[in-house]
This record gives sequence, structure tokens and C-alpha cells, in this order.
Amino acid sequence: MFPRIKFKFIPTLIYICLLPVLLALGTWQLDRSQQKRALLELQQQALASETLPLASVMENNAETLRYRQVEVAGHYDVAHQFLLDNQISEGKAGYFVLTPFIITGDSQAVLVNRGWIPVARNRSILPDLQINQADAMISGRINNFPSVGIKLAGAEIPTAGWPALVQVVDSDVLAKKLGYSLFQFQLELAKELPDGFKRDWHTSTIMQPEQHTAYAFQWFALALTLTILFIWYGFKKNDAQSEK
Repeated sequence: MFPRIKFKFIPTLIYICLLPVLLALGTWQLDRSQQKRALLELQQQALASETLPLASVMENNAETLRYRQVEVAGHYDVAHQFLLDNQISEGKAGYFVLTPFIITGDSQAVLVNRGWIPVARNRSILPDLQINQADAMISGRINNFPSVGIKLAGAEIPTAGWPALVQVVDSDVLAKKLGYSLFQFQLELAKELPDGFKRDWHTSTIMQPEQHTAYAFQWFALALTLTILFIWYGFKKNDAQSEK
């Protein structure tokens, strides 16, 4: 006959509360692993794809088009440029220069990230952003706008005047200031093209799927360990009472 296990209220309550949490965390890590595999496959497909012409009929979605190589004919809106503040390169503070590029035969534009430029010692002195040739055929890759760790209230509002300083890029807000529509992503100007600054474009490094799987295994292992300890504790308490 199998011995009966007597469970105390508090240990049982703790077990009932902790077990679903551990299982949920393990399941979440497995889901993240699948998502990362899909994202990596999408990135590899984009990097290996042929160069596409950028047109307003293209899907206006940064995630599905991310890292696609594109080319576009049009002209820079030299008079209206943005400086994305608080961008660090090799430990130095600076800006990303975002210049609207209006597509030929269309009123829509894409913000071209022309690269990084350092901040002057006197921050009130803004850099010279002149462009030698406004009309051009340019190429580059599609990417999300640079992100920030903590978004402060009003950070997406550009300063008055031109070039305008901005802390966080919101293409809808910037389009309102410009007076014409913008794509929801940036075009990182190809390194070999003129009229650019320091361009050191990287593919975003993300946690690999295998790491998420390893974390999932750890959470499930903790759930199993908790269950074993809970059952062992129940037997121990039952034996202790039987000896009395």
C-alpha cells in the first residue's frame, strides 16, 4: 500500500502559485525562440534579395521590408533636414543626419540617414549639412529608425527652424512639420555614395533562438525541481507525523 502524502496549506499554496509562473516563463521562451528564428530567416532573405526600386506603392512597413536594398530617383529637400540627437559613435556624442528625399513623380518622401556627425563643443553651433547634388539616384537599405532606451514626453517634437533637432523619430510628426508624407522607415545611405557622413551600418544583434531554448529548459527544470521538492516535503512531513 502506497503511503499517503499530507500537504500543508502554506507549502501547497506556494507550489500552486509558483508552478504556473515557471511553466509560463518556459513556454514564453520557446515562443520567443520561434519568433527569433522567423526574424533571422526574414533578415537573411532581405540581405540576399536583389535591389528593389523604392516607390510609394511599396508596402509602408519597416518590419517586412527591413534590410531590403532599394534604389530611388528624386531630390533631397536640402532646406529641411533633421538632426537626431544623442547618437554615440566610438564613445563620442553626435547626430544622425536625416534628410528628406522626395521621389520623382511623387509627393511622398523617405528620410535618408546620411550618417553620423559629431556634436560641436558649443552645442548651439549646428553642423553644415550642405549637399553637392540635390537631384540624384541613390541606394541603400531600409531599416527602422534608431531607438532610445527611455522616451521622454515630447521627445518626438522637433525644434523650430532648420535644421531641426529631434530626440526620437516619429515619421508622422516630422511629416506634419514638412508638409508632405513620409515612409515609416529610414533609408540608410549606401557607404559608397557621396553627400554622406560616417556610415557604419550594422545588422541588429539579437539573442539567438538557441539561447531562448536554453532559458526555456532552465525554467522547465526549475518547475520539475519544485515539484520534486514539494512531493519530498509531503512525504517527509507524513513520516515525521507517523513517528509520533
